[in-house]
Amino acid sequence: MQWRGKRVLVTGGASFLGSHLVDKLVELNANVRVADDFSSGKAENLTKNMDCIEILKGDLKDVCFAELVMKDVDLVFHLAASHGGRGYIDMHPAECCSNMVLDGTVFESAFKAGVDRICFASSACVYPTDLQSKDATRRESLLKEDMANPFSRGNALADGEYGWAKLMGEMTLRAYHNEYGVKCSSCRIFTAYGERENETHAIMAFIAKTFVKMDPYVIWGTGEQDRNFTYVSDIIEGFLLAMEKITDGTPVNIGTSEHIKIKEAAERIFEFTGFRPRKILFDTSKPEGVFSRAADTSRAKKILGWKPRVSFDDGLKRTIDWYY
Repeated sequence: MQWRGKRVLVTGGASFLGSHLVDKLVELNANVRVADDFSSGKAENLTKNMDCIEILKGDLKDVCFAELVMKDVDLVFHLAASHGGRGYIDMHPAECCSNMVLDGTVFESAFKAGVDRICFASSACVYPTDLQSKDATRRESLLKEDMANPFSRGNALADGEYGWAKLMGEMTLRAYHNEYGVKCSSCRIFTAYGERENETHAIMAFIAKTFVKMDPYVIWGTGEQDRNFTYVSDIIEGFLLAMEKITDGTPVNIGTSEHIKIKEAAERIFEFTGFRPRKILFDTSKPEGVFSRAADTSRAKKILGWKPRVSFDDGLKRTIDWYY
């Protein structure tokens, strides 16, 4: 795809992932518009390109605002959502459900405006929780896209209201393709981390705790739960490739296949920051999410030619350097 001169809308463009996507699109010489209500996104995230992008503030659940931001747009990256780390997902179910209204309004407005393509930021939370349970036979299992399917028995047990909303967003977008031929794609993001992320997410929370030298150092859950942490630049590359190469709503995992225990992630942060607490407390009263989660990336490799480039250690060092 030739990005130069493309008129691109990034919803949630002031967010952690959204702002990095904006930076990359500007680098590719696209004409970028950001739509954000700044409830979680920050204007400072856009400082680098403030003079060469258009920023519209408003609520995308408002049909009038959604229709306004779609005018004269070629491509839409839909990242806007009510979201946060595990604590937010578990404690704000109503806000997470509001994403279904948001997504429906954005997709309908984009369709009416004749937008050429839509790329939707979905989530690994769409996958059935029973496939990520505390089971030794599953510790090394990888989640494949076909494992999350609302039309298949046993494959629609998403991770809470947030996961259900994301799965319904995917289904809605694909329905627009099936009925109206809308060109679209859905990227299932696995545990993103990197510069500009906030402290509601595990990696940034761990780094913040070392910065203030928390001791005893508190980790939510047992610390035995694992994730596959995916660095921000790899995710942005996945978004761009999905926009270019997928047009039928096919979902694709944007993640890594590496299982890293939460307590192991904390240990690496201790090593890289030089701070090690005398005592670590594992608070099992706090939400900890599924036991084991990592992505099968074979579809991304086949369709997109994508694979993660940044190792966990390298991404962690970059993130720590930025925070400190």
